[in-house]
Amino acid sequence: MLMIHENGAHRQQRGFSLVEVLIALVIMSVGMLGIAGLYVQSMQAGRTATFRHHAVTLAGDVADRIRANPTAGAAYTAVGGADNSCVDMGVNCSAPQMAAHDIFLWTDQAQDTLPAGTVTITYDGAVTPPTFLIEVKWVEAGEDLDYTIQIPVIGS
Repeated sequence: MLMIHENGAHRQQRGFSLVEVLIALVIMSVGMLGIAGLYVQSMQAGRTATFRHHAVTLAGDVADRIRANPTAGAAYTAVGGADNSCVDMGVNCSAPQMAAHDIFLWTDQAQDTLPAGTVTITYDGAVTPPTFLIEVKWVEAGEDLDYTIQIPVIGS
């Protein structure tokens, strides 16, 4: 930028004007707000990914236990379950008692690892082989959606 003095001589201005500094500050502030927004969004995506990982792990555990106890059938559709001490105490449990114990464990795990987490099992014994549908649901804070993972299991 050239400055003209009273005597008509041109003199080159050095440095930045206050307006240029303010414009640079506004541009940098907008960029920093964008970075902060991306950071918050990445934190939410990471939280969602963690919950999905827990849900898939839980659903896989449910499927494996159903496959290990195929004669329990419709006993896996019960709500809540019961702590029958089938695993740790050396108690000889029947297939329905083992199913109730499994449901008790899943319900506890779902509540511990997922916000408002639930496990629901639907049994269809009318088809051959019988099938199970495992649904793991949870609700994330600040979201209007509830998430569901469904896994079909074919019994024996």
